[in-house]
Amino acid sequence: MTPIVARTRTGLAAARAGLPGPVVLVPTMGALHDGHRALLRCAREAAGPDGSVLVSIFVNPLQFGPAEDFGRYPRPLADDLAVCAEEGAALVFTPDPAQMYPEPQQITVDPGPAGQRLEGASRPGFFTGVLTVVLKLLQLTRPDGAVFGEKDYQQLALIRRTVADLELGVRIVGGPTVRDSDGLALSSRNRYLSAEQRQQALALPRSLRAGADEGSNGAGAVLKAATEALRGIDVDYLALRGVDLGPAPAAGPARLLVAARIGTTRLIDNVPLTLGPG
Repeated sequence: MTPIVARTRTGLAAARAGLPGPVVLVPTMGALHDGHRALLRCAREAAGPDGSVLVSIFVNPLQFGPAEDFGRYPRPLADDLAVCAEEGAALVFTPDPAQMYPEPQQITVDPGPAGQRLEGASRPGFFTGVLTVVLKLLQLTRPDGAVFGEKDYQQLALIRRTVADLELGVRIVGGPTVRDSDGLALSSRNRYLSAEQRQQALALPRSLRAGADEGSNGAGAVLKAATEALRGIDVDYLALRGVDLGPAPAAGPARLLVAARIGTTRLIDNVPLTLGPG
């Protein structure tokens, strides 16, 4: 299938009006990899045989800090459109910043207390930018559902809360993290890593596996094992939380999250685990 490509709001509205429903949106910043392919396949399944997959490709300036990689973030649009075609997308929305922000954005989405922790603490303003652009995309594309990856677990949790709190009526689907054969979670930023740095980055999935393996022994054992696996790594945070990103339970489902800098590249990852009483 060759998708319709809309570059303007007007073009998007005209193309969206002709899409058979249900319509499922996959918001991306482009530089699509196999993890994005998995999200597109989740969307295809959620849309069903008669529905449509809509993809947005937009590198959102509102979520980048002044010292971050907005200018060098990869933008291989031709390759991305080929991926969308191969995965059966019906419509791709590829606006420029002037289409998304025709006027300076004065009204933004406050991520609340949960958005001030972890990524929010490390990247002030990040989730305000993310939630604002997601809300705008949902308003512009009017989907029945939308798919976001679990690799960005805090982002997924905050989007779910935004949709619920603002009564947006969109079903949010979480797509499982996809990993390379060496265990590293797929990310568009992995291409910044040298061969040596990639080997160093493998400490992140090793740490998460080590922590998850200690789940039955309690929170202390989880964090001890995960911390030991990160020796020599520039760690931003390593955190054990409940599935809603509140405090970890004494026993039951939880989430282990990590962020670290490898050279100049900042990577994040997380895994689910089950805590025992220890």
